[in-house]
Amino acid sequence: MLEIISRFFDKSQAQRDAGDPVIVSAQYHSLSPKMISRDARRVVDVLQDAGYEAYIVGGAVRDLLLGLKAKDFDVATNAKPAEVKSLFRRSRIIGRRFQIVHVQFSREIIEVTTFRSNETKSNDKRKNHRQQTDSGMLTRDNVFGSLNDDASRRDLSINAMYYDPGDNSIHDFAEGLDDIEKRVIRIMGDPATRFREDPVRMLRVVRFAAKLGFNIENRTGKPMHKLATDLEHVSPPRLFDETLKLFMSGQGLASFWLLNEYGLFERIVPQIGNMMKDRNSLTSKLVEQAFTNTDLRIRAEKRVTPAFIYAALLWPAVQKLAAHYRDRGNSPSYALSKASGEVIARQISITAIPRRFTMPMREIWDLQLLLPRRGGHRAKRLIEHPRFRAAYDFVLLREQAGEELSGLGDWWTAYQDASDEQREHMARSVGDPGKNRKRRNRRKPKPAAE
Repeated sequence: MLEIISRFFDKSQAQRDAGDPVIVSAQYHSLSPKMISRDARRVVDVLQDAGYEAYIVGGAVRDLLLGLKAKDFDVATNAKPAEVKSLFRRSRIIGRRFQIVHVQFSREIIEVTTFRSNETKSNDKRKNHRQQTDSGMLTRDNVFGSLNDDASRRDLSINAMYYDPGDNSIHDFAEGLDDIEKRVIRIMGDPATRFREDPVRMLRVVRFAAKLGFNIENRTGKPMHKLATDLEHVSPPRLFDETLKLFMSGQGLASFWLLNEYGLFERIVPQIGNMMKDRNSLTSKLVEQAFTNTDLRIRAEKRVTPAFIYAALLWPAVQKLAAHYRDRGNSPSYALSKASGEVIARQISITAIPRRFTMPMREIWDLQLLLPRRGGHRAKRLIEHPRFRAAYDFVLLREQAGEELSGLGDWWTAYQDASDEQREHMARSVGDPGKNRKRRNRRKPKPAAE
């Protein structure tokens, strides 16, 4: 399929040089309207029947051309948000920075965006305008434009393709089909300017390179290391959402390698930045193993949670800080609790991890102190803890990374498979740590006064 497209492009060089889109007709590509979700086709049909332009855009077009399953079908149109909303009963306008319309059919929501322009002001009497900070970061962007304007605003060339299911044609504005054939991720326009407008674009470059197994174009990658500090300007909630797309995609390890290569990872998780400089360090091995295990679980369609991956990423920082507090005379449990709270507080100022994940993180860490103390009746109580399985997996992760835990993971694996009688024997054989504690001398009660 791509060879046919290449030959077509060779014949269309003059058209491409003129700055107009290459319109690829049905005979030169493998897409068909049947590949598009019924609800997305319906949105396009309604908009086109009402006299508007409408296309399937972005990731769906890219993924279908690559033979992948499209996750979402987004629509772009020249209809304004209010005009789109008036055509669909179950729809609503959302967003302030970027106004979009969500159109709902049964369980599927189709996201509809209006073509945007690079102009800084709008002729619309309403307060639609484009705002940027002094650093160039966009904070508001509701200036509407034409199809050509909108295409120039797309971030990656492979996302600047517009598919019209009506005539089964692809409008390629930035040689995206060429880049798909070359397996290259390329930012549109001047990379430094585009990254300053929205630093998250650097993370998107990494995510798509990892997801698709593409190379990052040299010109695109060159300014990323220098501009990595601009991620500090991204809001913590948005940055958390972006990290989930990177870490929980099934390509977390590949994403991590690229983030590290371009100096982005240390901006996302700065507390372990210095610990990651040595590729052979225990910290580096732990992080790589955590991503490897998460990727394997996702590919096996097993449950994964951000709590576990963030617990792994921050564990080296927690261990280091807890050791500091123990050296100052605090008990292990107090030192761990204090370190956990401080490490999480620092991290959520960068990536706003919700409480529903930070609480399980702390429980997983707390159980790392308790799982070695498994004598007597402790093992039976621990295995009934609601966070036991995650904490047990965390022990296995630490051992896989090379941390010496005296066979703790093997013991708990055997304990889970043992009978009740065998469990009692195992618990007795490790002893009861409580018996080795030094009891405080209790004062004898004073004799009653005569």
